[in-house]
Amino acid sequence: MVKLVAMYKMPKDKEAFDAHYESVHTPLVKKMPGLQKVEVTRFVGTPMGTEPDYYLMAEMYFLNHEELKNSMKSPEGRAAAKDLMGFAGSIVSMTIGEVVGE
Repeated sequence: MVKLVAMYKMPKDKEAFDAHYESVHTPLVKKMPGLQKVEVTRFVGTPMGTEPDYYLMAEMYFLNHEELKNSMKSPEGRAAAKDLMGFAGSIVSMTIGEVVGE
């Protein structure tokens, strides 16, 4: 399996970010072809009791690189990417990872 990982820095307005993420962005992501699973983590702190560097992480799982690539090129993938850049382009970092040790 491979996953597309989105790491979001702290948004200026957490409530507005959460509202858009949950009601607009997540439904767009879930329409992406080949998507096996979406896992979202909201960070709440660090082991040292300090504020985390990131606010949220989304992991989108696909069977393989080809499925991910095709999904990202699809109309649904392009719609999700366009929305992402519109509401979180300045605070998001994206990377692709291979799941090991399953």
